[in-house]
Amino acid sequence: MSSISFPADHAPSNSSESHDTQFYSSSFSGNSSFQMNPLSSHPPRTPRASIISNSSAHVYGSNIYEEKVEVEEAPDPEDVELDEDEEKLKLAEGRVRQEEIWKDIFLTSYGRDKAFKLMQYTIRLFLVCHTSLVASRVLRRSARPSWETSLTKRLTSTASGLSFTRKMLLLFNWLQPLTSITAQQGVPFSSEQPSHTSKSKRPFLQALLYAPPPVLLELVNAMADDVATYARLGLIGKKLGERAGRFSDWCWFLSTLVGLVENGVERQMITSLQAEVEGRLYTESMSGATSKSTSKSTRHDEKELARLQRQDYWLLISRAKLIMDLIFVSYELFNIQRARDLIKAFTGLTSAVLSSAKLYDRQKNTLLKSIIAS
Repeated sequence: MSSISFPADHAPSNSSESHDTQFYSSSFSGNSSFQMNPLSSHPPRTPRASIISNSSAHVYGSNIYEEKVEVEEAPDPEDVELDEDEEKLKLAEGRVRQEEIWKDIFLTSYGRDKAFKLMQYTIRLFLVCHTSLVASRVLRRSARPSWETSLTKRLTSTASGLSFTRKMLLLFNWLQPLTSITAQQGVPFSSEQPSHTSKSKRPFLQALLYAPPPVLLELVNAMADDVATYARLGLIGKKLGERAGRFSDWCWFLSTLVGLVENGVERQMITSLQAEVEGRLYTESMSGATSKSTSKSTRHDEKELARLQRQDYWLLISRAKLIMDLIFVSYELFNIQRARDLIKAFTGLTSAVLSSAKLYDRQKNTLLKSIIAS
């Protein structure tokens, strides 16, 4: 390796002096030497001033190694409103007592009807089971105890009395569908008439034709039930009462079929909406959102999904109740004798339990809404 020495007495020009002071520190001396490869055809080149100045202009401090602190965003007013609604709902649920719910249920004739129906078909189911057990080979006796015979007679009379009491409670039940029909009679004039003109009314028969079929079936069914009840009271002939009772059973049968069709359509709509909301939630979950960065649309979808699931649950309860009613009325209409008493008692009791559960939930929601509104 050959060495190159820089003479100390060499006087640099102004331009080279500026370069030296820019590239070399104050400890640099002209006597300094460095080794160079003798086989190299080109001497080492001095880097350009623009490259050095650009690279030296950036100063790296110690703050590049410091952890960045995430700045929390201010809460969205809509999210705060959702939290407040959930808190209000929880507080309202804590204030609602079961005694108040049952009190409001038994204040209505519909609630008392469901209570008597539970008692009636519980007694009927007990009597059917008791009769089948007594007739079995294991418990068969030549003579039954007197208290057992009297108890059976009293329970049979009680079940019959509860059935008649329920018929009395449901008198004038046709006023509700009639009110909904008459409420649709008022129809305004066309836009050609002046706006201050009073509303016109359709004839009652025309309003009946425009009424929904379930409302018409409910109206006719309630009227026929009342005629059958009047016959049991002795106000009209027994033969007319039997015909009215059979016609009421046919109306009940048709209204149950219509209810099952409506229930199926509603469940299809709820299921499709539920699948759509679940799809959105899945897409948002795959986007990598955490619990802290959950968007308000996700929270709305979660609440909507919970509402749809609850609605679908009660639609399933309604469908089960309608199926029980259909089985019960089919035994009455088509005079099916196989396991008649057992099937009627079981389906009647199951229908009573399901309808009572629906009534309890409806009354509870009514109390919750009143507490939240207040």
